[in-house]
Amino acid sequence: MDGSTAALPHADRIANRGRPGLIEDYAVIGNCETLALVGRSGSIDWLGLPRFDSDACFAALLGDPSHGRWLITPEDGDVRVSRRYRPRTLVLETTFETAEGAVLVTDFMARRDGASDLVRLVRGLRGRVSMVLDLVVRFGNGAIVPWVTRQQDGRLQLTAGPDRLLLASDIALTGRDQRTAGHFVVEAGQEVGFALSWGLSHRPPPEALDIAHALAEVQDFWTGWAQTCASAGPWSEAVVRSLITLKALTHWETGGIVAAGTTSLPERIGGPRNWDYRLCWLRDSTFTLLALIEAGYLGEAQAWRQWLLRAIAGDPGDLQIMYGVAGERRLPEYEVPWLTGYEGSRPVRIGNAAAGQLQLDVYGQVLDTLYTARHAGLAADGASWALERTLVTSLESLWRQPDEGIWEVRGGKRHFTHSKAMAWVAFDRAIRSCQEFGLDGPVERWSRVRDEIHAEVCRRGFDADRNTFVQSYGASALDASLLLLPIVGFLPPDDPRIRGTVAAIERDLVRDGLVLRYDTGSSVDGLPPGEGAFLACSFWLADNYVLQGRRDEAKALFERLLGLANDVGLLAEEYDPADRRQLGNFPQAFSHLALVDTARRLTEAGPAHERTLGGAAAHQVRGAQRGDAGHPSPQDRPEVNRPDAAGDKRKARPRKTGPG
Repeated sequence: MDGSTAALPHADRIANRGRPGLIEDYAVIGNCETLALVGRSGSIDWLGLPRFDSDACFAALLGDPSHGRWLITPEDGDVRVSRRYRPRTLVLETTFETAEGAVLVTDFMARRDGASDLVRLVRGLRGRVSMVLDLVVRFGNGAIVPWVTRQQDGRLQLTAGPDRLLLASDIALTGRDQRTAGHFVVEAGQEVGFALSWGLSHRPPPEALDIAHALAEVQDFWTGWAQTCASAGPWSEAVVRSLITLKALTHWETGGIVAAGTTSLPERIGGPRNWDYRLCWLRDSTFTLLALIEAGYLGEAQAWRQWLLRAIAGDPGDLQIMYGVAGERRLPEYEVPWLTGYEGSRPVRIGNAAAGQLQLDVYGQVLDTLYTARHAGLAADGASWALERTLVTSLESLWRQPDEGIWEVRGGKRHFTHSKAMAWVAFDRAIRSCQEFGLDGPVERWSRVRDEIHAEVCRRGFDADRNTFVQSYGASALDASLLLLPIVGFLPPDDPRIRGTVAAIERDLVRDGLVLRYDTGSSVDGLPPGEGAFLACSFWLADNYVLQGRRDEAKALFERLLGLANDVGLLAEEYDPADRRQLGNFPQAFSHLALVDTARRLTEAGPAHERTLGGAAAHQVRGAQRGDAGHPSPQDRPEVNRPDAAGDKRKARPRKTGPG
């Protein structure tokens, strides 16, 4: 056994160590099945098992240590902390330095058939460091105390209902006050290991984990996966970290992509804007896939397409805007009263009632993503096109209805301008798929609807007196989602109406250089006012600067946004420029995919505004400049945009789907 044991320090003092910190104090580890949040304190304060959306067994993040956490830290509270990920991996290394010495704690997650493994390795770097361990397991989101026994092989078994955790430890551990504690000393060169393995309690327990082998496999998986990523110039490191984060939010087996790794981290400290993001939004998933496809990851696109076909199976008229990780439809929203919320931000919510909303923009997002995947070389699938046709047919009547919009407002439906523009995108991509890939569809009818939507948005969603598009028909309020209009090719970026909209957003929605989604003081969302700046919207503003040739401004804003990431390159949903801290669920797919998109726009050699691999956005821009609402003929397409001309790095190829 590496490391020596010593008498356990005062239990109360250790129990109060490592309380939840700032959101940016956390890093994440994961196995493409679930995620854990690891604080700079050495405490793992959030982990749901076995899936992203499962009940948490460590829920201290939304309460206090008594709701579940796993702390490993020096006994000496006077400690200097630094950390990093091993290059191009999700293996976290945290260095603790005390007056007596230094240790390195390596944290990672692996996966085996029927088991998820959380591993922590403590290695002495210099001197002699006294360490403490405090493990509090509370299944059921911090509510259920497990029954603890010891197996014949020495592992601790913690069981409650269907859940079982097995803890393998290189040191002796003590049970006290419904927690497991340990105290050990590590000298230079010594290593102490711990492996916590989840499995179903009614099945045979998994074999003890070979930690060294698991670490090597996990490292090889992540470095191999990251090799596909093309260079993003001076921002390559940030792009790779963001892509790894997006991959970590993608379920290895189902193909579902969750919006974030947590629930109920607040958009305003102390407020009620706390939502469960551990679910698969069609919108967020498609944005994520566009970023992954452009980086060369077609395997994820193929897996998501199959997830989509399963999730929407049946009547596409019953389309939801989000589903569970495996495509579940019932996602009831309820509150967890025993958790006090992050820094007192209540309520803590599980599930999301927005699943029942109408959000027209998701139709455009789905059609756009599948069109992009075709241009990238994703193999044709008849079932996929049949689904797309059915969605577009449904949209022929739906697009006229008001909806809850991209921000999922709870203050009533409206005719949101962005929603209507994305309905236009749905018809546009369906038409292009027919024209460019020989697919069958009523192109003439769809073209008439596309033109009708375009004309209506320009008439009813635009305020001519102020020279800006507005949040909804007839309203005066602005909305940052309008920044997407030139990005999806609805109008060219140098159109006076787009320039006027960007200027209006700069004037009315920018705070300390960062972009708000909209004015939360209005009644649009049905909630009390106040939230941080939405990071994805700020990246969208930088994108618009690129499209308008304002490269210096784009670069300055982009690099400022990079500076808001924490020390290991992670971003939450929002940022509070007044308190200078991250807000919202973490890590947030929307923020990281927007980072990837903007970095690529800044480094592309060709037209920076070509979002889709097939050049669709560029052709729409050129078409709009010609006055035909962006309807290019097939011969306008450059040869490089043919599916068979895509680079080899964009070809789908077999690869491991997750670590372990």
